[in-house]
Amino acid sequence: MTSKTDVDEKKMFALKVWQYKMGEVVALMIHLGDRLGLYATMATLGEEGPFSSQDLADKSGFNHRLVSEWLLGQAAAGLVHRDGEDRYRFTDTQAAVLADEQTSLDFAAGAFEGGHGPQRVAALAESFRTGRGITYEEQGETAAVGQARTSGPRQRLELEAVVNEVGLAPLLTDGARVAEIGCGAGVGLIELADRFQNSTFVGFDPSATAIDIGRSAAADRGLTNIQFTEAYASDLPADAFNLVFAFDCLHDMPRPDDALVSTHRALTAGGAMFIKEMRSSGTFESDARNPLLAMFYGFSVSSCLQSAMSEPDGLGLGTLGLHPDRMTSLLNDAGFVDVRMHDSGDPAHLYYLARP
Repeated sequence: MTSKTDVDEKKMFALKVWQYKMGEVVALMIHLGDRLGLYATMATLGEEGPFSSQDLADKSGFNHRLVSEWLLGQAAAGLVHRDGEDRYRFTDTQAAVLADEQTSLDFAAGAFEGGHGPQRVAALAESFRTGRGITYEEQGETAAVGQARTSGPRQRLELEAVVNEVGLAPLLTDGARVAEIGCGAGVGLIELADRFQNSTFVGFDPSATAIDIGRSAAADRGLTNIQFTEAYASDLPADAFNLVFAFDCLHDMPRPDDALVSTHRALTAGGAMFIKEMRSSGTFESDARNPLLAMFYGFSVSSCLQSAMSEPDGLGLGTLGLHPDRMTSLLNDAGFVDVRMHDSGDPAHLYYLARP
């Protein structure tokens, strides 16, 4: 039997490991700040007192949404000071280490090389200039595999338990028609297809790379009740599914509002949507209690927000953009009147069960 001491020890060790990952991601953000001259620009702005994200975007000439997300990550990492809502200070000490390459013996930002291949980092830098993000497919196989491996453990070990907790297991046991939008490599969908053989499952994702990974994984398991389709949420057929999943993907979509409308249309009478989304309060100050917050903002700038800004009219939510109030509002606007949030204890995610 596993003792509470053992569980706490594993959690603390896991946190230590994720903090190293946070260091990797924040290192990329430091590289971008140096490469794009954002630190040097902040040093200039800092001479005039507190500045806003819009001030930094205007002065640097870069896209405000990406600059704002980058700046929040810098504050979460303790690399700039945040003085209330969208007000920042860049001190002389911070400038000496991160901006002053010519006269400071403590300058360190030049040592950071980005952590990604040069083409990927160049594409990230270009997105700041143009405001056009990098699609999930354009982020390549490494990103698709990394996402599948990162989400895999909880999807394999906890998803069925959460499905039971919210009361969906009987429907899946009897046999339901199930879709997942933004399925990626379909890690969770494959687990459910294996467990609930009477139900049929279809994964939808616009990334051909991710879909191929999902098809291969399902074939390796010998599953015949699941298929994967390279398609958007808008391609869901009407009145076709009893249940639609969206696991950790809505914040990545340029138009999650439209995806929810399409999902509402795709549900049969009495159907439901089950959503997994990042845990966020909607305010930086509340989220700052999360010891990995800087990593989440780094993930956003380098991946999630990139995807969310890959279309001209994208909402640009980013990793932490779908807090409960906004999630509920988007669901209500799409026609879902019964929205219930479920906290499974996952430190990074919340679940929602929504019915028309």
